Amino acid sequence: MSCKVMGIVNVTPDSFSDGGKYFTPEEAVRRAVNLASEGAAMIDIGGESTRPGSTPLDWSEEWERVEGVLKALVERGLMGADGKRISLSIDTYHPETAARAVECGADMINCVYAESAPEMVEIARGASKEVSLVLPYSCRTLKSLSQASKPFVYFDPMIGFGGSREEDIELLRSIREAAAQVPVLVGASRKRVIKRLVGVKTPGKDIAGNLAVAVWAALSGASVVRVHDVKETVQALRVIDILREEGKRGL
Repeated sequence: MSCKVMGIVNVTPDSFSDGGKYFTPEEAVRRAVNLASEGAAMIDIGGESTRPGSTPLDWSEEWERVEGVLKALVERGLMGADGKRISLSIDTYHPETAARAVECGADMINCVYAESAPEMVEIARGASKEVSLVLPYSCRTLKSLSQASKPFVYFDPMIGFGGSREEDIELLRSIREAAAQVPVLVGASRKRVIKRLVGVKTPGKDIAGNLAVAVWAALSGASVVRVHDVKETVQALRVIDILREEGKRGL
């Protein structure tokens, strides 16, 4: 697919949509394996909820939550439905967690706060293997990122991080403009803006709205969509790709 799908594994008791469902290492690993079989190209592993009002964690507690999951998946050599190796991402704003995850075998750092971005860049650059980054879109002007080749960076418009409904909608509308400048990763899955748009508050009952946003992001040029509902998103984006290809052929 032209737009890759990143599956979410929250090793947390309090995430807004699936807190506690994959809190044990065994459950989290099983979840990651299932997402890979459903078509995810990347798996994003997080140990701390970033929902509004959540209590910040010390990095050591965050690492304690994710270490076993990450090690198990690295040892497993997780493969996707297409036979390609799954990229493993660590979702954190703690440089200490990011550094340990990279040493453990993580392929990507998903940094959700701009304040940590400079340190995350240096961790990626100092890694013994190629490590990609996801940074807030506001970090795109970082002077240290002007040297293009290492690391590869996706930029996230950070939908749902403190913005109003109107601000989130404007961010969704701006994806095309952003994607024309830099690689963009959109992480709007199950965010409150979708619930507000579809008028549904119950987790899992707004899947049509989530798929609509994923399709919108892909059609707007996003390189990656970060989602909970991998199987359904992969199917939707596959249809979009087929229609695009058929359109190019004039059929």
